[in-house]
Amino acid sequence: MAVETDVLDELRRLRTRIPKLAGSLAATVDGLVLAHDVPETEPEGLAALTAAALGVAYRMTDAADRGDFRELLVRGAQGYIATYAAGTTAVLTLLADDRVNVGRLHLEGRRSGARIAELVDTHIGPGGGRHAERFTARDAPGAARDPARPIGTLPVRTPQRPAHRPRPQTGG
Repeated sequence: MAVETDVLDELRRLRTRIPKLAGSLAATVDGLVLAHDVPETEPEGLAALTAAALGVAYRMTDAADRGDFRELLVRGAQGYIATYAAGTTAVLTLLADDRVNVGRLHLEGRRSGARIAELVDTHIGPGGGRHAERFTARDAPGAARDPARPIGTLPVRTPQRPAHRPRPQTGG
């Protein structure tokens, strides 16, 4: 598939532009690997974790009313994990050493995310990802922000009684 080759070329160019970059991965928002350059890391596992983190990040930006998701940065004891939106169907995750220039990481990550979005949209077409048609709190039809509910709180579900009574288990 041509998109995989083009995206992999972009990931390799990204490695030359960011000193201390340890790896990069482009995946769909559903967690499927498009292309990767992540030595010593399982790309499928990283793509799945990226999709999970992306879901939480979407939820956080919606709950805090901060607009559409753009990027996520995690700092660990030995470096950074940065995730950038690449259109509505793809995401770029970068692994960097602790001594990376974070400003440069953001600059190049954002540029590469935009380039990957163009490549994916050209080869696959826009939309179609799990989050492509989701409504934000502002966009949902008839949904107004509840001023009584503080930012970041979730609605509470009231437990319901089961429709039938469970049968007692006989021991034996």
